[in-house]
Amino acid sequence: MNRTSPFRRILWLASFLLLVSVVTLTVTNRAGAKSDRHRHNKIAPDLQESVNKHKFDRRESIDVIIQLDGPISGELNGFLNRNGVHLKQNFRHLDSLLVELPVGSLDELANFDEVAYVTPDREAQADGHVSQTTGAAARRTTTTSAGVPITLEGSGIGIAILDSGVYASHKSFSGDLGASRVIYSKDFTGENRVDDPYGHGTHVAAIAAGNKLYYNSAYAGIALDSKIINLRVLNSVGRGTSSSVLAAVDWIMANRTTYNIKVTNMSLGMASADSYVNDPVCKAVRRMVDAGIVVVAAAGNSGTDSSGRKIYGQIHCPGNEPSAITVGASNSYGTDARNDDTITTYTSRGPTRSYWTDASGIKHYDNLVKPDIVAPGNKIISAESPNNLIVQQNPSLDKALTTDPTNEMMYLSGSSMATPVAAGAAAMLLELNPKLTPNMVKALLMYTAQPLAGANQLEQGAGEINIAGAVDLGRLIRSDFSSSLSLGAPLLTGAAPTPQTTLYNYTFTWSQGLILDYAYGKGTDLITKYQKVYGPGVLLGDATRLNSTGVLIGDTTMISSGVLLGDSILTSNGTTISQGTTFVSTGVLLGDGVLLGDGVLMGDGVLIGDGVLLGDGVLLGDGVLIGDSILGDNTACMY
Repeated sequence: MNRTSPFRRILWLASFLLLVSVVTLTVTNRAGAKSDRHRHNKIAPDLQESVNKHKFDRRESIDVIIQLDGPISGELNGFLNRNGVHLKQNFRHLDSLLVELPVGSLDELANFDEVAYVTPDREAQADGHVSQTTGAAARRTTTTSAGVPITLEGSGIGIAILDSGVYASHKSFSGDLGASRVIYSKDFTGENRVDDPYGHGTHVAAIAAGNKLYYNSAYAGIALDSKIINLRVLNSVGRGTSSSVLAAVDWIMANRTTYNIKVTNMSLGMASADSYVNDPVCKAVRRMVDAGIVVVAAAGNSGTDSSGRKIYGQIHCPGNEPSAITVGASNSYGTDARNDDTITTYTSRGPTRSYWTDASGIKHYDNLVKPDIVAPGNKIISAESPNNLIVQQNPSLDKALTTDPTNEMMYLSGSSMATPVAAGAAAMLLELNPKLTPNMVKALLMYTAQPLAGANQLEQGAGEINIAGAVDLGRLIRSDFSSSLSLGAPLLTGAAPTPQTTLYNYTFTWSQGLILDYAYGKGTDLITKYQKVYGPGVLLGDATRLNSTGVLIGDTTMISSGVLLGDSILTSNGTTISQGTTFVSTGVLLGDGVLLGDGVLMGDGVLIGDGVLLGDGVLLGDGVLIGDSILGDNTACMY
């Protein structure tokens, strides 16, 4: 038998250990290089800032949302099963996880190849006459494109309400035979209840879908016969987390066909820190839209500072997501005619100021024009849940119509109230033409909206919702509408209607345009010819692109040559979306650092105008000063 000398064995062992050390060093250096290049960009800026400022002890545990890019490797699985790391929830349909882990392990987590982005589990908050002033009542009965009479009440359409719960026994939700139209309820807050102790969700749900069986229809909602899916994501004091919202969306993705969920209402908001490209809630909204669900989101209620002066750039998440229909609040002053309607002072204004940070630490803002439309949201009377916290703290909000707890009504104001108006309108349009895509529904609502004089596009988008006009136009859209249509194919089954609506002896002209991303599009081609941006899996904003010199131009593979793009943000004169005075050029919006509006230059934490520093000294994200209501707190606007 051959024997190896002791010297040879020692030399072999030393060589082996040297090789192992070289391999280990190589792997370590490679990981270190990856960390230098990529780790910072994988961690949300507000989470990174909190860590940098030592707001957490590195041993302290925090909840984070991990977005995955590919299957979980054995290495990441080992990390997730380590002591001190706890996988709390797997959002299977969203490729995301909710994980509790020590702050000190964030760097290691970000180094895994399959980890795409890490965000904190941010806090979410809650941000009638409506049937008549919006034109919904005027188009309850119409005809389809084939001339068949139809009653539009959202029948059979499921509307998911992500809110503080719904008091299902309220008479506003009774069907014609008395049964509740709240067909499913689920709690995602951990409080193990599906009613509405806070009082916000019931009010919202009844605006979208409250019936007209009581009070002589005075407080009827929009889609009177639609089905309500109550997904409770805000707790008994009106607060929640982004993970509770993700869990609800994950449930929707798994159960949307069972309950025919075609519309999701999100009258809630959270800080818009991350670009919509990275934010997990925005990406979850995109999943729903790509799956054929219309998603409407509140713009927020942060349109003024603590001194009552206008501020811009306060659109909340998920209202900063381009695929959502983002809704701001208008004031109808309680009149059914629309000649006196204005934008509320408190509604959040665009552009979106969510951002991503490159490897050099430079912030790149989304700067999208939002909201898309506005709807009545001031002093709206709708259903009241019994003994709710909002009324307990603000007794004057109780309408005091009855002592029957199943039929009480209350006042609320905010973009939260405007949002379900659009949700109900979407349900009506989808009952009229089930083939409509979310982008087509969005386009119909914008094209037929009423531009309000004196308000710019960062305040009102395309204008105030006009359900009557949307139905008049929507019933002419071909019923075989699909993404297989070629660009420029005929879109209507008949002649285009006159772009005007008359409600209560007041005639107004439609906007005849669409808010896109940084600009707007106009032209009759938008309704007479099929545009590729109306299909699934794309954005209306895909109609535009930047050329090599940074000029915004139309993408003629997505829109026909008859669609013209506006090159500035306008203050409307009350006619069409393209008529009015220039408020600010899109070139300013495309830049990274300033917001311009009403003579006030806002950027990097400094406000310059009339020698007055605006705001209450609270800074959010990019340094833009905000007012009293950081996350659209209801109490800031409901009095």
